[in-house]
Amino acid sequence: MEYFLTEEQKMIKQLAARIADERIKPVAAELDEKEEFPWELMKVLAEADLCGVYIPEEYGGLGGGVFEQVLVVEELSRACSGVAVSYAATGLGAFPILMFGTEEQKRRYLPEIAAGRKLAAFGLTEANAGSDAGAIETTAVRDGDHYVLNGTKQWITNGGEAEIYTIIAMTDRSKGPRGATAFIVEKGTPGFEIGKREDTMGIRCVPVHELHFKNCRVPAENLLGGKEGTGFANAMMTLDRARPGVAAQAVGLAQGALEWAIRYTSERQQFGQSVMSFQAIQFMLADMAIQIEAARQLVYTAARAIDAGLPNVSKLAAMAKVMATDTAMRVTTDAVQLFGGYGYCRDYPIEKYMRDAKITQIYEGTNQIQRVVIARALTREADQLAGHLQVKVEHFPKE
Repeated sequence: MEYFLTEEQKMIKQLAARIADERIKPVAAELDEKEEFPWELMKVLAEADLCGVYIPEEYGGLGGGVFEQVLVVEELSRACSGVAVSYAATGLGAFPILMFGTEEQKRRYLPEIAAGRKLAAFGLTEANAGSDAGAIETTAVRDGDHYVLNGTKQWITNGGEAEIYTIIAMTDRSKGPRGATAFIVEKGTPGFEIGKREDTMGIRCVPVHELHFKNCRVPAENLLGGKEGTGFANAMMTLDRARPGVAAQAVGLAQGALEWAIRYTSERQQFGQSVMSFQAIQFMLADMAIQIEAARQLVYTAARAIDAGLPNVSKLAAMAKVMATDTAMRVTTDAVQLFGGYGYCRDYPIEKYMRDAKITQIYEGTNQIQRVVIARALTREADQLAGHLQVKVEHFPKE
């Protein structure tokens, strides 16, 4: 397919694909089995200058955007979604700094992230604040030239391995979501502790931890953007920017599952012929390919729209996330079916794709919440359209 990539984008995609095939795919099962964080692979990505594809050149990056990150995430996910998540989660932690940080904050943190010397993470979710992100309970109280943070964050991807954390806390509860503020918290800050690691079904090489803040004193200079009360807006805009990355993860792992399914069904013999020669199997593979390509086109469109600075990208980002992740779940489930009994065994690679796919429908906003986002956008558009048209019932022809 022609995706109208620039020469630089083609090089980025090809480089990521080569790393996925040559370095990641051979160790994906081992990383999953041992639940080991892929530090060696993170170093490989850093040496290939892929860690900063979405970071401007003045901060040590390659000067690309969300689209370039999407290209990398998709290719890495073909081989191992866990490795891709470790890479993409740093982008999630870096986006708030990139979009809302002061110039001093950008110059302090982004070059380290772009070079791959430090990973980042994003701390919004709590036990009682998942889909209801405005219900966060972690607090931040000003004390001289510091803020004192108290509370617990949960399900934080790259928790423990990241060095730089963007944390959302309440500075004024009376204002509700408008009282939330974002902070940059460095690993090792007194009072900041890494808590329990979750035992996850998929993406098992990625650490997902609780984060505990116990009278954690954060310098006032680490107040993101130097402003209180913008944390909730910062978080929502960050998630809009990051959702195409989750969608790209889903497209990549669906593509990887399809490639394994094609290989297996073309080699597997039943009734004296390849399984792939049966029309029922061909139709399944065709539907899988159609769904993946449709999702990919929507993901690319969303990423390009964000990079172009188009307004109201929330709906498009949500659409891409829903379609791609639902597609990933369908495709990987069908791929397991095509492998038959072998698909249910861990000796074969395909069951891992199915386990990894499920989380994409849940994190960075469940698909149910994404449908709420889309529906609200449609409601606003309907109101605007009605205002422009001022249509009255009597204007329509009578039967």
